[in-house]
Amino acid sequence: MFGKKKEEVFFDKMDTLIGADSSFQGIITATGTIRVDGKFEGEISCTGDLVIGEGGKVKANVKVRNLLLSGELEGNVAVQGRIEITLSGKLYGDIATTNLVIDEGAVFRGKCDMQQLQSKGKVSLQPQKAEG
Repeated sequence: MFGKKKEEVFFDKMDTLIGADSSFQGIITATGTIRVDGKFEGEISCTGDLVIGEGGKVKANVKVRNLLLSGELEGNVAVQGRIEITLSGKLYGDIATTNLVIDEGAVFRGKCDMQQLQSKGKVSLQPQKAEG
C-alpha cells in the first residue's frame, strides 16, 4: 500500500508459554519469545518477543522487542520494534514504540509515543508505572 512493502515481524520459537488454563503472577525476565494464552499479572521484561493470544489476559508493564496482541493487555508498554494489535486485541495503557499497527476493530486506549531509531539502531524506552 502506498508503494511501501509491509515489514514482516517473524517471532522466534516459543521459549516461554503460559497456557490457556493457566494463571501466573510475578515478574518474567527472558531472552526468547514469550506467549501468553492464559492470565498473567505482574511485569514482563524480555529482549525477545511477546505474543498474547486471543484468550490471553495480561495486567502488567511490559518491555519487549516486538509485541503481537490478539488478547487483552492492561499496562504500559515499551517496544523496541513493532506493536501489532489484531482485530481481537485490546490494549489499555500508554505505549512507546518505533512502529505501530492497529487492525480495524481493535481497541487501544492510552497515549502513544513513537520514537525514531537512534544511530546505533536502539531506542531508549521506559514505560511509566501504571496508575491504579
